[in-house]
Amino acid sequence: MKGRSLAKRHYDLPSGKSLDLGGRTLIMGILNVTPDSFSDGGKWTAVEDALAHARQMVEEGADIIDIGAESSRPGFVPMPAEEEIVRLTPYLKALAAECPLPISVDTFKAETAEAALEMGADILNDIWGLQYREEPGEMARVAAHYQVPVIAMHNQKGTDYQVYNGDVVAAERDFFRHTIELAEAAGISREKLIFDPGVGFGKTVADNLMVMNRQEELLEIDGFRYPLLLGASRKSVIGRTLDLPVEERLEGTLATSVIGAMKGADIIRVHDVKENLRAIRMAEAIING
Repeated sequence: MKGRSLAKRHYDLPSGKSLDLGGRTLIMGILNVTPDSFSDGGKWTAVEDALAHARQMVEEGADIIDIGAESSRPGFVPMPAEEEIVRLTPYLKALAAECPLPISVDTFKAETAEAALEMGADILNDIWGLQYREEPGEMARVAAHYQVPVIAMHNQKGTDYQVYNGDVVAAERDFFRHTIELAEAAGISREKLIFDPGVGFGKTVADNLMVMNRQEELLEIDGFRYPLLLGASRKSVIGRTLDLPVEERLEGTLATSVIGAMKGADIIRVHDVKENLRAIRMAEAIING
């Protein structure tokens, strides 16, 4: 949509694929290969079923496939990297062998990230924004070594909401400043960073609604424009706002996706590719005339 050219990016990816940001809003399709995801846990635990779902998302118009082998649902307990790699390997190897789209790996552990990049992943999607306390500096080291784009999500430990001091957006901007410092210290250029406001992570419903309402304030930090990814698909903020179970949150998700795109998101991360793509393209057509 209009204004996105301020953050134009072209990435040549390790697999030989490429990714361009700054034009139309891109759709990232979610491929959970976990038995316990909050939304679709257990649906794609057979490799062929997961591949069939990935093919469907490609056919429906996805631009990126995001694969994750560990659920980050509320209250989850992190698994050892070795276990995560064992779970991820058969799916990622099969996906990399046939998927024509860039593949993002959803992990916050450096060992898993490195294994995934060796198996054919192109992008790191880190829910701790390079700031996972158990591995200080390690994810940044891996990203710098492979020189891949990094989706850095805002997060915080536990539910200590008062650290926001009433302004979650200001807190996010400070969090991302620290991510930028860690990235540059490791040798990752600012152009490689894509920020994610972390809807649903360590935030109240009011916090989540405020972040989505003020999303534009995260597009530029200290005079530099960063691409933004929004991931609100089926999340509890929709369920609690509309009083709906997870399987009935499509319409709410579409609202977040359209508004997110209108407010400058370069990538929308969703479970339902076809429906979100149609809604966003219609919004783009109206706005761009």
